[in-house]
This record gives sequence, structure tokens and C-alpha cells, in this order.
Amino acid sequence: MNGLWRPRVLGAWKVPASGPVILAVNHSHVVDGPMIIGTSPRPVHFLVKKEAFTGPLDPFLRGIGQIAVDRGSTDRAAVTGALGVLERGGVLGIFPEGTRGQGDFASLRAGLAYFALRSGAPVVPVAVLGTT
Repeated sequence: MNGLWRPRVLGAWKVPASGPVILAVNHSHVVDGPMIIGTSPRPVHFLVKKEAFTGPLDPFLRGIGQIAVDRGSTDRAAVTGALGVLERGGVLGIFPEGTRGQGDFASLRAGLAYFALRSGAPVVPVAVLGTT
């Protein structure tokens, strides 16, 4: 990340050193997910739209633990995979709006609340600024 951008991470101490946690990240640019993965103090497993899992990106994304999700339906496999990350004490990254937007959390979907309530994992809000 430091080769293309100069990310500045503020508040990384708010991410627990161990145990399950959900990172709720605003999403305004395609680089937001990779930026968080590259700067997070712990490995992050994002819910990623299934359309991204094509060609050479498919084995790469799966290899680094990302979870394919069909945003047009209730994707039980993605829900199970995300809850599994949290049950194993991992970090789940989620874009609460479900897609790229203005980056201001204007229209949240229910996934964030569902995973937080179902798992009991703390939610850490994350702002990615300057990628638009």
C-alpha cells in the first residue's frame, strides 16, 4: 500500500488484539477493501461481491480468505462463512451499504446488525478517506 498511497492509520488500537471483531467500513472506491487489508493490525476477511471472483482473482481472493457473497439474495453460504470467521475469533470486514456509495453510510443494509447481534462481536467503525 505504501508504494501507491501513503495511508495514515489512526486508532488501530481500537481493533482488539484477539477475539472476534467486525470492521464496518465506508466504501466509496474499489481500493477501500485492499487498503484495509493492507493496513489492518490483523488479517481481515471481507464479504466481497461474487462478481469479483472471476479469472485469476478467484483463487487469489479465496486464498487470502475473502468471502464471496451474492448481494441479490440471502446468500446462506456467505452468512455461514462470515459467522465462521467470527466464531474462530477472526476479523470480519463488511461494507454496511452493500456497495460503493458516497462513503457516508447514508443507506445501510441489515447485514452489519445481523452479524453483530448473532455473534456478539464488537463493531469497530472504520473510515477510509481520500480514495474517491
